[in-house]
Amino acid sequence: MPGSIRIGNQHLAVDVSSLGAEMQALTSNDGRSWLWTGDATYWAGRSPILFPIVGKAADDKLAIGGTVYPMAQHGFARRSEFSLAASTPTMCRHELPASAATRAVYPFDFLLAVEHAVLGRALTVTAEVNNRDARALPFGLGFHPAFVWPLPGAAGRPHTITLDNEGEPALVRLEGGLTNPASLPSPFDKGRLVLDHAMFEKDAMIFPKGAGAGLRYGGEGGPNLRFQFENLPNLALWTKPGAPFLCVEPWHGTAAEAGGSAELSRRPYTTILSPGATVRFAFTVEILP
Repeated sequence: MPGSIRIGNQHLAVDVSSLGAEMQALTSNDGRSWLWTGDATYWAGRSPILFPIVGKAADDKLAIGGTVYPMAQHGFARRSEFSLAASTPTMCRHELPASAATRAVYPFDFLLAVEHAVLGRALTVTAEVNNRDARALPFGLGFHPAFVWPLPGAAGRPHTITLDNEGEPALVRLEGGLTNPASLPSPFDKGRLVLDHAMFEKDAMIFPKGAGAGLRYGGEGGPNLRFQFENLPNLALWTKPGAPFLCVEPWHGTAAEAGGSAELSRRPYTTILSPGATVRFAFTVEILP
C-alpha cells in the first residue's frame, strides 16, 4: 500500500505519496491550499511525475531499437511504487529503480529519484535520472503539477501567466494526443497571457520552446505563484474546460509527433543519457502574497 510523508517548515506543509512520488498537498501556514485536490470528477491527478515519456505514443506503443513495447500516456513512473530513500523535516527523497515490471516495457537499468524540499515559502521538486545500463538511455521527463484556479483569495479575478522573459512563444496543439508540429500564433502578448477556459477546449496549450526558465501564475491584485525551471525547455498549460485547476507543466520531452517515428530516441526533446551518467531536472514554486 502507498505510504505518505509530510515535510514542512514555518511557512509550508507538503504531503508526498510513495505512489508515483506524487505531491498530494501544498498548504501555507495560514491554512490556504494551493495544490489541486485530485477530485476524480474532473481529474484524479495532482502532481504526477512523467517518465520515461511525456505525453502519448501512437497507439500506446513505443519502439526501442526497433522492438515495440506497450507504453501508456506519460509513462509508468506515476503508477509505480517508490521507496523512501531519505528524509528530514524539510526534505524527502523517493527512488524507483528498474525492475522486472519496468524492463518488460522499458528494457533498461536506471534509477529515478524524486526529491521534494521546502525552503522559506518555496518548494523545489527535483528529478534525477541515473543510467545504470551499459547502453545509452533515451527518455523524456516532465512534471505535471496542478494548482487551484482560482487561487485562494482570488475568486472572480482574472488569472494570468506572465513569462519572466516577456516572450511570445509559438503554440502547438495535440491531435488525438499526438503533437501537431505546425506552429500557431502565440497567445502571449509581451509575455502575458490572460487565462480563459475556452483556451483549453482543444486540449493542452504546448510551447515547445521560447517560454523561458521562469513565470508567474496569479490572480490580478491577489496571490501569485512564482516558478523557476531547471533543464526543462518545454512548457504546457492544461485544464479541462470549467475545471477548477490549472496545470503548469515544465517538460524535457513532448508527445510523439503525429505521423512521426515510433522510436523513443526520435521523439521531440528526448534526452539520451550516457552509461553511468546522471541528469537533473527541477522546478521551484514560491508562494507570493
